Amino acid sequence: MVSTVPSVSVTYAHNGSSTKANALGMRPMQERVYEKRGEQYLLIKSPPASGKSRALMFVVLDKLANQGLKQAIIVVPERSIGASFNDEPLTRYGFWADWHVEPKWNLCNAPGGDNGGKVNSVEVFLGSGDKVLVCTHATFRFAVDRFGIEAFDDRLIAVDEFHHVSADPDSKLGQHLGQLIAREKTHIVAMTGSYFRGDAVPVLAPQDEAKFESVTYTYYEQLNGYEYLKQLDIGYFFYSGSYADDILAVLDPAEKTIIHIPNVNSRESTKDKIKEVEHIIGALGDWQGIDAATGFQLVKTPDGRTLRIADLVDDDANKRDRVSLALKDPAQKNNRDHVDIIIALGMAKEGFDWIWCEHALTVGYRSSLTEIVQIIGRATRDAPNKTRARFTNLIAEPDAAEDAVTEAVNDTLKAIAASLLMEQVLAPRFEFKPKNPQSGPTPGFDYGEGGYDPNKCNVGFSEERGVFQFEIKGFVEPNSYEATRICQQDLNEVIAAFVQDKTTIERGLFDDELVPEELTQVRMGKIVKDKYPELSDEDQEAVRQHAIAALNITQQAKQSMLDRVSGEPTANTALIDGVRKFAMDVRELDIDLIDRINPFKEAYSILAKTMNEERLQQVKAAIAAKRTTLTPEEAKDYAVRAVKFKKERGRLPSISSTDAWEKLLAEGAAAFVRFKDEGRYE
Repeated sequence: MVSTVPSVSVTYAHNGSSTKANALGMRPMQERVYEKRGEQYLLIKSPPASGKSRALMFVVLDKLANQGLKQAIIVVPERSIGASFNDEPLTRYGFWADWHVEPKWNLCNAPGGDNGGKVNSVEVFLGSGDKVLVCTHATFRFAVDRFGIEAFDDRLIAVDEFHHVSADPDSKLGQHLGQLIAREKTHIVAMTGSYFRGDAVPVLAPQDEAKFESVTYTYYEQLNGYEYLKQLDIGYFFYSGSYADDILAVLDPAEKTIIHIPNVNSRESTKDKIKEVEHIIGALGDWQGIDAATGFQLVKTPDGRTLRIADLVDDDANKRDRVSLALKDPAQKNNRDHVDIIIALGMAKEGFDWIWCEHALTVGYRSSLTEIVQIIGRATRDAPNKTRARFTNLIAEPDAAEDAVTEAVNDTLKAIAASLLMEQVLAPRFEFKPKNPQSGPTPGFDYGEGGYDPNKCNVGFSEERGVFQFEIKGFVEPNSYEATRICQQDLNEVIAAFVQDKTTIERGLFDDELVPEELTQVRMGKIVKDKYPELSDEDQEAVRQHAIAALNITQQAKQSMLDRVSGEPTANTALIDGVRKFAMDVRELDIDLIDRINPFKEAYSILAKTMNEERLQQVKAAIAAKRTTLTPEEAKDYAVRAVKFKKERGRLPSISSTDAWEKLLAEGAAAFVRFKDEGRYE
């Protein structure tokens, strides 16, 4: 039987605002993007299904008609996404022009290889009077290699799914974009539905990214403004044995579901993907044959319904392509009964549009957080009578064998990290202000019953903007433009690096002797310093405080949402109520209080309730065995904070203090002196 971990359950207002169009036919996100249409470099960060493709159409049409650009080239990561840029009658909804791409210039539909006829087509297009071309990232890379950067002067390059790009020297697309930016004769629009990369390499070099004007539209804004969908659940579930035996414990055949089975090289895979699909189909009911028109498998359930199942795992390319084409049939887009369950391995993730999907069920940990966001995005489309959506990650429990324990523990930690980060992505935006005698209310914010109180730290909420505002004692504000930008736009990047740091999450979950400041101050401080070495010490501290405040307030809000008796999320309670409750439960919000919270405490309490006790102790032992003594670098960090402690309190930290953090600072400072005497520092 599958062990159940209570999911994050976020309830939204579903007020319909994000799907309502203005006089030009633009939804709020698209309107926000269109306001920035004059920018040479534009970066759009917006969730899957929020309408980025159409937002780009509006911008492209304006740049071609009113900004003097010759042509636009839209670059997508894979051919299937090219369909997002099919013709659209925009004038029907109030815009001044329709969107049209000549069929021969949508190279995603053209035969041939990326480095053959398609590159030749790009050359013909560049010399033609036509305006818009759609091609894959690969085709564009080969075209730039062959024709040079100069060939794209006075043109717009729009890069969809921008998180595929990397500043890594091995990333050709990243190199090409860097060269285009350096030449300054091309306009660039970059779009991404992910808030972070799955690895440590930045998408753009910092000096290039600084040139982009960003438009950010959050998950909270999108989901809060839907007409139908009002609840999103995210959960991870443990199983033992073969996942195919237990899958019906989390798979509800009545829900429209995309199942992503594990990669054949992963621990969860049985190494026979075809048999796994057959096993899932067999568990659902009696096979009735294959639908002649679509290639879907027909399965009769015990309650007499016939499920239509699309198998995208089949190795027979002809069968798989037939099923894939049936799923993309535009005539069936609004037909809820067209298909019931889709089983995939590497397909049906990014850019796959099935509005009826209610459940994204993924077996095995996905190494990239970006991939997880994309999979969740398959279930977050708004559709009539679809009020709830969920993402489930099915993970194998640790095995008794030692080598398997290590791998299983790593997967478990990564799944928890992904869950923590998704909670952050789904929350409203946080703004933090230092509390001082001059503090006052900000127009547009609701400060709750009694209004703004000048004698305490206030918490305000702007429903219209989807933003919480916190006043915090001792809080450091950023000084530079870059630090301010990071605090406003990139906190999730910082939090992603923190929760993915192996030492951090291991100690946060399993070290009973942990002093929380070891993580919140020292580990987070080091991560910020490594990530943004160009920032001043004060700006690094500002970023650290913003990131840890956002993470810990979300975690404390989650605890406030749980029913005190059952430990389960209370019905119809949004994260917003939990944030308010946490703020009311503490007398004063100050940064020292926030730093004293272990960010992983709530995640551990969930694990402890659900994982087999013997296995949990096994995991704890595996982590404890790896614990190491203080390194010279860590000792130096503690010594720096000990100096700060002395400045604030007029005395050095005491090694005999009853305060665990003060004692740790004293020990760290003593270790620093010892290492220095030993010549361990240059």
